[in-house]
Amino acid sequence: MARPVKWRRVEFIPNVRHFIPEGVRNSTVEENLLQIEELEALRLKDLEGLEQEACAERMGVSRQTFQRILNSARQKVADSLVNGKAIRIGGGYFTRNVCQVYCRQCMAQWDESYENFSKTKEGGYTCPHCGSNEVACHVPPGQGRGFCYGHCWRYGQRG
Repeated sequence: MARPVKWRRVEFIPNVRHFIPEGVRNSTVEENLLQIEELEALRLKDLEGLEQEACAERMGVSRQTFQRILNSARQKVADSLVNGKAIRIGGGYFTRNVCQVYCRQCMAQWDESYENFSKTKEGGYTCPHCGSNEVACHVPPGQGRGFCYGHCWRYGQRG
C-alpha cells in the first residue's frame, strides 16, 4: 500500500497565478510551475521572516520537508528571473486545514484535509475502511472543538 499524502497547510491562496516576463510572447514563453505550498514556504520564510522551525510548524511538516519545499521554490523563481521564464502558480498537496475524523460505524480514525472532508456537506464522503457515510469530526477529550476549529464547515455542529 502506498504511503498516504501528507497535506501541507497553507494560509494564503493567491488571486494572481501567472507571471510573464515583459516583452516575451505568451505563446512561446517557457514556464515554471510553482506549487501552492512552495509559494507558502516563500511567503513564510522570505516575506514574513520566520525561522525555519516556525515555518515548518505552521505548514504541518518536518523541518527537512520544509527545507526541500523552500529550496524547490527558490530554484524555480531564480530560474524564471535569470532565464526569462514565466511562473504559473497552482497544484500541489495543500489544504487550508487538516481535520481529525472518525467513522461512527467502525470507529476508525484518520486525518483528512478540510477540502476532502467538506464533501460531507453533499453526502459524498465515506469511510475509507467500511464505506459508511457516518463520518464526523473527531474531537479529542479536553481539546475543545478539535483541530479544525474555525475552518471546518461543521464548526459548532459537532456530534
